[in-house]
Amino acid sequence: MHPMTQVWTATLPAFLASTVEFVEALTVVLAVGITRGWRSALIGSAAAIALLGLLVLIFGPLLSRFPITWLQIAVGWLLILFGMRWLRKAILRASGAIDMHDETSAFEQGKRELQAANGRSPRGLDVIGFLASFKSVTLEGLEVVFIVIAVGATANALIPASVGAAVAGVLVVTAGAVLQRPLSHVPENGLKFAVGILLSAFGTFWFGEGLGLKWIGEDVAIVGLIVGYLFTSLVTIALCRRSQPRLPSKAPVSAT
Repeated sequence: MHPMTQVWTATLPAFLASTVEFVEALTVVLAVGITRGWRSALIGSAAAIALLGLLVLIFGPLLSRFPITWLQIAVGWLLILFGMRWLRKAILRASGAIDMHDETSAFEQGKRELQAANGRSPRGLDVIGFLASFKSVTLEGLEVVFIVIAVGATANALIPASVGAAVAGVLVVTAGAVLQRPLSHVPENGLKFAVGILLSAFGTFWFGEGLGLKWIGEDVAIVGLIVGYLFTSLVTIALCRRSQPRLPSKAPVSAT
């Protein structure tokens, strides 16, 4: 694979996927900070980031010990499953089969739950706030770590993938610190749709390479896979919209 292709195939999916995950984690951290105090929110987030960093340091170098073909097959298959999960949900939302995700509603619901969990926060570390922040950042961050390690190791571009995730994290955290409200205007479903297509396309490419498949056009085949997944997804959205039950139109009221 050409060096420049390695960079963008690692950086772009990591950046887009990390943006989605960081936005969702930020919503919970903001809710914790406002309702339970910023000390517990920030300490819980820092503890989760430290844990995720440790996982990267432990498992990242271990992947280099495996044959590249094994990594391409295993990681390619996992990326296909991972991408299809995001793509399926994005298609259902775009077609109207399920409701769009609303960060503002999630934020308000999180605030209500955190407020109902207690009356007053203890003087020391607020355990509920700490655990809520730690859990949210850890769960969302694990998906970021998986994508960074998987994409970086398979494309032999762990640093570009890490940079893409880091840039997304800095942008989201900065926006959250300045606005101090959930980033509801971020087109999350559109990002998930794009990430689902990219991960599915890259996973298919690497899975095929691991099996010894010679792609037509070599690296250019990734573009063809992206177009193929995009076309199939748009057709699926159109079919899902047509299959949605239509409400009966109201008969006009006579003026008698």
